[in-house]
Amino acid sequence: MKLKDNKIYRYIMIPLCIAMCFFGRFIPAPTGLTSDAMGVLFIFLGSLILWLTIGIDWPSLLCIFALAFLENFSFDTVLSKSFGNSTFIFLLFTFVCTYALSKTSLIKRVAIGFISSKLAKRSGFFFISLFLLAVLILGLFISPSVLFVIILPILNEVFEIAHIEKGEKAGKVLMMGLGFTVSISSGMTPIAHVFPVLAMNAAHVEVSPLAYMGMAIPVGLIAFVLMLLIFRFIIRPDLSKLTNVDTSSLEEDLPKISAKEITILSIFFAVILLWIVPSFFKDSAPDFYKAINQYGTAMPPILGVLLLCIIRFDNKPIITIEDAFKNGVPWSALMMCAATLVLGVALTNDAVGIKAFLQNNLGASLSMVGAVGLLIIFTVWAALQTNLSSNMVTATLVSTVAASIVAASGAALEIPVLASLIGMLASFAFATPPSMPHIAIVAGSDYCDTKNVLIYGSILMLVTIVVACLVGYPLGTLLM
Repeated sequence: MKLKDNKIYRYIMIPLCIAMCFFGRFIPAPTGLTSDAMGVLFIFLGSLILWLTIGIDWPSLLCIFALAFLENFSFDTVLSKSFGNSTFIFLLFTFVCTYALSKTSLIKRVAIGFISSKLAKRSGFFFISLFLLAVLILGLFISPSVLFVIILPILNEVFEIAHIEKGEKAGKVLMMGLGFTVSISSGMTPIAHVFPVLAMNAAHVEVSPLAYMGMAIPVGLIAFVLMLLIFRFIIRPDLSKLTNVDTSSLEEDLPKISAKEITILSIFFAVILLWIVPSFFKDSAPDFYKAINQYGTAMPPILGVLLLCIIRFDNKPIITIEDAFKNGVPWSALMMCAATLVLGVALTNDAVGIKAFLQNNLGASLSMVGAVGLLIIFTVWAALQTNLSSNMVTATLVSTVAASIVAASGAALEIPVLASLIGMLASFAFATPPSMPHIAIVAGSDYCDTKNVLIYGSILMLVTIVVACLVGYPLGTLLM
């Protein structure tokens, strides 16, 4: 029985967590901490327990509600820092844009195009590599759950066409590869991926999409290549059935590209260009950079959604807000995003005093660990926790603690880079079914099992930690 369905847990732990959120501020504070600091810490702790054991929807709303009763806050302040935050709006309308993209044949077309190429027919390893490369590229712009659900039927057809039976290593590699690649791609950009954004906001730092991608894409590509090498030289599957696979039946099922699809793609890529192109002109054309950048990251997706709703085909709009909000927006994730946005503000608020308390009481002891030691501690923590529990909780918790401790220790660590790495690693979930829904599907499939996912997912997790520290951090310091 799950904890959220356990009556004892619901009747004891839930009321206890709620009490922590509302009455923690009345507990006598240690020297150096204010009553609001105690309130924020107990709201954080109560919400964290509920996030890990119950869910992320109403516990997030509880967190926002409880913060409004603290002395240094109000309902107007809390609402403006959560649901009114530009990051919340950015994510909301980005999800609407990617929902429109997911309704096109582009995703299937790209995947089938890769595996139907002449290069894919050269050998089974080339076939697997190109299939997963297509997933990786698509995953840069599509949320992980949506991408996995769209690609899985294509993979099942590949199994049928190539006559790959259950239990064969080739099927195991393809199924695990799909799940692992979706996870890798979800950490490579902040486009339609909530974990990097959550981490940066929890650490109270701003990182441009271009700078983040300049760090995360190389890390993801290296991790992807190393994953393929793990498959080839450790699992060593027989891939003869995947050599020169006839994928013509898959190509025949694809509809012709319509003017509607071309319009959706054009709007989506225009949104992306508005995010990243201005950064190229920051030094060479500062006036142009300021003119575009002043509108923030929320402007491009709002503009995209307006165009998608206004432009009509067959006397119907491309999308409707009602349909997109109902079917294309992960509201639970956005609710938690709103909670972590305002919680991050509270934890770092000078009037609350938590940051000063950590600096005064932990700075000296933590400075002995050194920058490298803290980098290893927080990257390992993020990678381990995200593979055992919620990615969102990982991104929020680890980034919040990391930012406070690094500031307190005075270590020569760039907090924006560290938060970006934590957000990226929070996306890299491979090893256990609770880590991500699509990993649970992989572990429960006929071609794979929990043991395979745990063993090879854990190996890949260790690989990503090393790559993040040795490649990601140095790159991040150059770009951020």
